[in-house]
Amino acid sequence: MPGNRLIDLLIEPKTRDLGEFTVRRSLPDKRRQRVGPFIFFDHMGPAEFRPGTGVNVRAHPHIGLATITYLFEGEILHRDSLGYVQPIRPGAVNWMTAGKGIVHSEKVTEEIRAHGQRLHGLQTWVALPLEAEEVEPAFQHYPAEDIPAVSVDGAGIRVILGSAFGVSSPVATKSETLYAEVNLEPGRSVAIPEAEELAVYVVEGSIAVEQDFLNAGVLAVLEDAASGKVTAESQARIMFAGGDALEGERVIWWNFVSSSRERLEKAKQDWREQRFDAVPGESDFIPLPER
Repeated sequence: MPGNRLIDLLIEPKTRDLGEFTVRRSLPDKRRQRVGPFIFFDHMGPAEFRPGTGVNVRAHPHIGLATITYLFEGEILHRDSLGYVQPIRPGAVNWMTAGKGIVHSEKVTEEIRAHGQRLHGLQTWVALPLEAEEVEPAFQHYPAEDIPAVSVDGAGIRVILGSAFGVSSPVATKSETLYAEVNLEPGRSVAIPEAEELAVYVVEGSIAVEQDFLNAGVLAVLEDAASGKVTAESQARIMFAGGDALEGERVIWWNFVSSSRERLEKAKQDWREQRFDAVPGESDFIPLPER
């Protein structure tokens, strides 16, 4: 436990090898499943893809959650079973609501594959509130210029989801959610925004949360309704992620999130028997894992 009362828990991410690149996964953790609605938090890269190579995540299903892909560098091509085809580029937001079920793939265009690229970003899931777990699937894309950006005391801030620092994101969420990127010069500080539950993740650089020092790759879960400031020890990029706590428990299995184990079993059987809608134009998919 850190020395002051601002930080409740420090989470060192687990590294997962996805074949083409590795990710650092902070949530879920055995000590903390979620912060606000955030139930999955992956940091991708930075990864260098040589010409002729690229991300190739075959079609796979989701239920009971919404996904956010947020890039700092590079490009990913999103395709889904609703028929959307959307390149994701730095600063833009893809908000995909799985609800009762959606299938998507994450790949690259032939042009990106031919030239190679550097890829760096975050993939997060938010669990849906109980009343929205079985909503119809949906997809919204918000280009980078639609995401509000402000400067507060020299800190460059983009509010990706929710409201903070005097601005509000246009992304419509199913529960009170806060997600913000903050870039800080050495010695600059930013106030911790208001949220029922909140974590700060260090993407790059090093920071101090009041008197506690954190390096890149650490997720600090703050005390509920914490107030104070974060100060950059070096050039730093951080993310605030959280929001209102969701009611009830959630179960995670592979790409599925639900309040019901029976619902997860049905989703597993549906994918095993290919009863989900397919991604138009794609026949390759990720089989149901053995466990």
